[in-house]
Amino acid sequence: MKFGFIGCGNMGGALASAVAKSIEANEIAVCDAFAEKADAFAKAHGVTATDTASIAQNAEYIFLGVKPQVFEDLFAEISPILKKRTDSFVLVSMAAGISISAVEKMADCDPAVIRIMPNTPVSVGAGVVLYSVNEKVEKGEIEAFCKALSAAGVVDPIPEDKIDAASALSGCGPAFVALFAEALADGAVECGLPRDKAALYAAQTILGTAQLILESGKHPGQIKDAVCSPGGTTIEGVHALEKGKFRAASMNAVTAAYEKTLKLKK
Repeated sequence: MKFGFIGCGNMGGALASAVAKSIEANEIAVCDAFAEKADAFAKAHGVTATDTASIAQNAEYIFLGVKPQVFEDLFAEISPILKKRTDSFVLVSMAAGISISAVEKMADCDPAVIRIMPNTPVSVGAGVVLYSVNEKVEKGEIEAFCKALSAAGVVDPIPEDKIDAASALSGCGPAFVALFAEALADGAVECGLPRDKAALYAAQTILGTAQLILESGKHPGQIKDAVCSPGGTTIEGVHALEKGKFRAASMNAVTAAYEKTLKLKK
């Protein structure tokens, strides 16, 4: 067992699905508080359904896909198992607000730890997985981890003291973008476009523009300027967005999410 997932809910399941595209299915095991969920996931992806103790005892990478409020209970169960291991293993934590040092303390066995913050688009292979590591994680382990998660999207290292700010963008951002997509579609519907067409065109326009920014390497402002003809329709729309303080509202959304994260950690 190379990768073990304790918890295969929305995020844990999405990451396990991505890993299953990169390594052999027989090297992956999952478990869940609801055994039927793990069984169904295992059947759908050809991986092994097992229990928490087995993953804690055997997996090289142990993904902790449980809610932050049950972390202490989980470690009460697995810490004695981890302490008995003589081989190397890595704990992979995806719990918001729980630091690497907190994971180390709960594990009580001086473990290698990778802290990750994935976002929901990992479920379609277009997500962002931020990660930070402690000094116990070896270079080869980081490389294997990144390779295994490559099917999830962008896997990017970041200092832990920046991970909360980054996740306020990448983690919360899908909600902000979805709200924008809905608003664009609503505007088109108001102009007479059928709802299904409006939703499709809004989503594809956001997708295409994001791809254009990434592949061209151009600043977003350059992309905007290229569409805005003098005296044209687009600049009129941009002016309307500026009147509504669109950019300020977008910035405020990210900073508000970040500030809320800091409050929750106190």
